[in-house]
Amino acid sequence: MAYYMGIDVGGTTVKGIITDENGKIFTEGNVPTLTGEDLADCIVTLADNLIHNCGIVCSSLKGVGVCCPGLIDTENGVVVFAGNLNLKNYPLRDLLFKKLSVPVKVCNDANGAALGEVKFGAGKGYKDSVLITLGTGVGSGIIIDGKIFEGNKGAGTEVGHMVIEKGGYKCTCGRRGCFEVYCSARALTEKTKEIMEDDTGSEMWKTYNYSTADGRTAFEYMDCDRSARLVVDWYLSHLACGLTNVANIFRPQIIMIGGGVAAQGTRLTAPLQKLVDEELFAGVDYAPVKIECATLGNRAGAYGGAALFLD
Repeated sequence: MAYYMGIDVGGTTVKGIITDENGKIFTEGNVPTLTGEDLADCIVTLADNLIHNCGIVCSSLKGVGVCCPGLIDTENGVVVFAGNLNLKNYPLRDLLFKKLSVPVKVCNDANGAALGEVKFGAGKGYKDSVLITLGTGVGSGIIIDGKIFEGNKGAGTEVGHMVIEKGGYKCTCGRRGCFEVYCSARALTEKTKEIMEDDTGSEMWKTYNYSTADGRTAFEYMDCDRSARLVVDWYLSHLACGLTNVANIFRPQIIMIGGGVAAQGTRLTAPLQKLVDEELFAGVDYAPVKIECATLGNRAGAYGGAALFLD
């Protein structure tokens, strides 16, 4: 049997799985993330744990795929820059190969999650797809003809920093009006709090306050509270604008929504589908674009790492 290891490097935790080509997980685990020069060591610790728990030897692995945040030189397996991990020009692939003696591949975490969804999740069966993750920021992974689209020198894509409102809110990247500052989970939370402050009689105050309101709050009350409905409509209109831009540029078969906001399921995707269908260039009759939630959750990156070794 062929075994594949997938590793997903997060800001606080490194998660990993051992799976087969069909996505069956034999074992999984995690360790705290060590930043800087110690990152490879914590990945090796996790890899050793997974191998031991699976009851196999390291040489049984077809490969170890690592999904890591930041700018990745995939050809050479180098983390060119990852500020939150304190890494610059870090030869992660070579360091892991020396310690594990099995083939290693490294890719950007959002790209890996997109590949994971294509091989084992919501994107299975589609050649062309896009994953948009709605978390602290807005991440993106683009799959064309079943392969990750990495752009020039593997720089990847930053759909979150596409402007959807010229001169709009200031983004951390320095631009104004970015997709991210309107459609991240953080943006949804901030808009909810803003509207709650404007409407102290809102039903949302019955369960939440300024400290506890989050991305779920407005969706929970959207059917019974005018202010909550206002938040949701504002959010969906901006999200649909960004998704329509993506759909018009890449014309994928499916756009998958991941991240915490995706927990809303069809309450999110059904109105988004309607809005995107209305604005999609040339309509939906010839080449429709499906809008669905991603299905792999926080395992998507680890699955994606394993999928780096699958055709």
